[in-house]
Amino acid sequence: MAATREVYRLVSLLPREETYGMRSQITRAAVSIPANIAEGWARESDKEKAQFLAIAQGSLAEVETLLILCQDLGWFPEQETEILRGLMSEVGRMLTSMRRQRRAE
Repeated sequence: MAATREVYRLVSLLPREETYGMRSQITRAAVSIPANIAEGWARESDKEKAQFLAIAQGSLAEVETLLILCQDLGWFPEQETEILRGLMSEVGRMLTSMRRQRRAE
């Protein structure tokens, strides 16, 4: 949730013409991460749980890619993204751990 909040803080730096482009894409991907974790956790079967965790991992990769693109385009200054990069790394480690645990069960 903290990573998603940080994405919403950063998108205010995007140019206005990106409201329906990059802003929409990155916020939808960011919201998808905790939403899919929550939905997966509520599922009963391990297969469904694993599927939703995999979707969350994919959304995380999407946000990381879009973050790099925004930096490369000069929309997000590198120092402004430090907190988000740290949060994304933490979420990635958590998802990897949860997915490994699912496979071990």
